[in-house]
Amino acid sequence: MDNFLYIAMNASRTAELAQQTNANNLANVNSIGFKAELDYIQSIPVYGPGHATRVYASNDQAGIDLTQGPVLNTGRDLDVVINEQDGWLAVQAEDGSTAFTRRGDLHIDANGLVTNGSGDLLLGEGGPITLPQFESLVIGRDGTLSIRAAGQSVNTLVAVDRIRMVKLSTDNIQRGEDGLFRVRDGIEPIADASITLTSGALEGSNVNSIDAMVRMLEYSRNYETSVKLMKVAEDNDASSARLMRLNG
Repeated sequence: MDNFLYIAMNASRTAELAQQTNANNLANVNSIGFKAELDYIQSIPVYGPGHATRVYASNDQAGIDLTQGPVLNTGRDLDVVINEQDGWLAVQAEDGSTAFTRRGDLHIDANGLVTNGSGDLLLGEGGPITLPQFESLVIGRDGTLSIRAAGQSVNTLVAVDRIRMVKLSTDNIQRGEDGLFRVRDGIEPIADASITLTSGALEGSNVNSIDAMVRMLEYSRNYETSVKLMKVAEDNDASSARLMRLNG
């Protein structure tokens, strides 16, 4: 059978994989702090007897788009956005490991633990941040959490903890299946005092919905073209079989 059929099958699989990545990005267009997944399709010549006249398509993960998303002003005291593009909030994942995120929609549970909208525990200088009962809370630009305890005067603020923020190198970061980021080399970075926060705002997803929709149409057309080529290969095979029977 002509290798052309296998090449068409490979092209359809490549378009399907690219569509999956693009669909996941599009599904997270409104997710706080989400970073788009990048991939690229390249042509790989098929070598064998004779000239490399056939070309396979290959879909590879090109990494993650770490550019900063749009800043959304919310006015909510517990919403924070990191001002530096390479800054990250440290959180404790479900498995107990330290991970990193840009998601800053913070909440305080019944036990005083500070979490984000995904339920990840926010880490401070000594582990998960726990706040005592308070009447008001202020988050400073350096990540310091200050509270006014019940019965205290308006101007009485006490620093309780400081949000742990780190800088991560773009070539030493990967996203896990839980959506959180971790360092590739396993070496846990130390807190960086140069990173600053702005409260009352959130970082939106950096997915461009228009580009994602255009890509969806493009990958869909590529898939349909590949399926049509497989049908052509089937028709050619059937025609060849008929000719063989006639000559027999």
